[in-house]
Parts: sequence; C-alpha cells; structure tokens
Amino acid sequence: MRPTMKDVAAEAGVALKTVSRVVNNEPGVNAATADRVRAAIERLGYSRNESARVLRQGRTSSIGLVIEDVGDPFYSGVSRAVEDVAIRHGSLVLSGSSAEEPARERELVLTFCARRVDGLIVVPAGADHSYLRSELAAGTPAVFVDRPAGPGLDVDTVLCDNRGGARMATAHLLAHGHRRIAFLGDSPTIFTAGEREHGYREALGDLVDERLISMAHPELDRVRADLDRMLGMDDPPTALFTGNGRLTMTVLRALAGRRMALIGFDDFELADLLSPGVSVVSQDSAGLGRVSAELLFRRIAGGGGPAERVQLPVRLIPRGSGELPPEAPRSS
Repeated sequence: MRPTMKDVAAEAGVALKTVSRVVNNEPGVNAATADRVRAAIERLGYSRNESARVLRQGRTSSIGLVIEDVGDPFYSGVSRAVEDVAIRHGSLVLSGSSAEEPARERELVLTFCARRVDGLIVVPAGADHSYLRSELAAGTPAVFVDRPAGPGLDVDTVLCDNRGGARMATAHLLAHGHRRIAFLGDSPTIFTAGEREHGYREALGDLVDERLISMAHPELDRVRADLDRMLGMDDPPTALFTGNGRLTMTVLRALAGRRMALIGFDDFELADLLSPGVSVVSQDSAGLGRVSAELLFRRIAGGGGPAERVQLPVRLIPRGSGELPPEAPRSS
C-alpha cells in the first residue's frame, strides 16, 4: 500500500504538519528535523499526492507546449529554452508536435487543457483558434510564438523580425552586385514564409522576377526541379535566398556541385565548416522560447494588462557564400 504523510510522520517521530512543511518546502522546520523527515521519506518511498495538491491549490505546476516538429533543430532550441524557464518556476512542460496539421494542433491544445495545465505556449499550425476562446475565458493564459494567432484572438505573441531579416539578406546580395536573385520559400500558408517572401520583394523592388520565386514544402525533388528550371533560363539567377534552414540544406544537396551565391534564413549546424561557409540570417530560437515562457509565467502569476506583441531582432552572419561574384552558375 502506498505510504502516506501519516506514515512518514510516525517513522520520523514528528507531527503531520511538520512533514507537510518539509514536503512543500515551507519555512519553520529546523534543519535536523527536516533531514530526519527526508530520511523517512527516502526509506518509505513516499511521494506526495499531486491530485490532492491540485485540488487544494488549483494549479498543476505544468504548462503545455505545441511546436511544429521536435526533430527540427530550430524548434528544439525553442523547446529547450521553455523547459529551462519552466524548471526555474518549478513547473513541468508537456509538449507535442503538430506536424503543421491544424487538427493535430487543436487536439494537442485541448488535451493539455483537459489535463489542467497552468498555461499554453503554441506555435500555430492553422489560422482558426476559436476553439481556444472558452479556455482563455476560463483563465488559462496562452502565448503564441514564432507565428501569431488567427483573427479574433487577442493573446500574447512573440515573433522574430522575419520581414526585416529577408530584406537584410536580399540587400546583402544586391550590395555584392547580384541582380538576378531567386527565392525558395516554404508553403505560402505559413506566416513566417509569407513574411520572408514580402521582405525579399521589398528589397528587390522592380527587380523581382516571378519566375525566380518558388513557395512550397521543402522536398528534395521539388527543390531540384525548381533549381534546374531557374538555372536553365536564358538569364539565370546568380544568387539564391532560401527561406529556412531545411530549405538551405535541401538546396545544398540539390545544387550537387554547382556554385552560386547563397544566403539562408536560419543558421544550422556545420554551416560554418562548409567551403565557403554558408551565410545566414540568424534568429534566436532560444530567445523566442525564453521570452515566451517568461511572459507566460508572468501571466500565470497574475500579471495583467493588454496582450503583448514582442518582436526579436535577427542578425546577418556573412561566411562567404553570399559574397560570391555575380557570375552565371557553373559546374565546379
């Protein structure tokens, strides 16, 4: 039978209230007595009844985190930063991947709410978040990260400067003499992909050529076909801007030895070890996770005020690939 606080009190020879104070890290117990209680807990294998604690306090000391894909290094950085903040607040993180499926996002969020998490951090896959209104009205705070919530939902949001970063990357290529600059982005339904396309267009202005823009899921066959089509034109691109880290790595495979100026949005492992190193616009995934988690725990603690929209800066890391001269692509 599972040991109780009464069993621990009897084993340690102390009052029940003393055990409660030690278990809940409350003051008022001298060090020697607290050590005796902890030793009794260890011997008996006692663990506190979390269900009873939740009923007393109305808190589960847990939050729900919905990201796109835990296997994506960018979202792994977000997740780890959220966990670090949660640990400091004595909270557990329940997480799941939506795989860019709105139905899966909804299922995960509502499952976490059914488990009475204290708050939610969501990287949205869809644009309809009306299912969250009742949970927000009931007092469950939510922070949307990397992408905003859909229309009609006024919640805290933490983003990076997607449009500004894309302008920065394109302007860097222009500054090195390139005028035929292609853009390969992710699905246009994704907020970040759309913002980066807008930034690219803003920087190029009248130089935009619709034939040099491709927006779709970053699959190798699709990327290779797009590059073959673009590089087979009479006036092919001399430079390429890729809309995320996965696309950059896919492009490197698809180029298969062909050499052209390249800048990617998002840094990735070993980008600095290639020859030349891959120039990137780097966003702070850990910063996105940390800021969103700190904002959420402030709301959980009772911090009021209107919903906040935080935009984190990005930075350009030139490593040589974006500085190649504007020559027609050639086989190495």
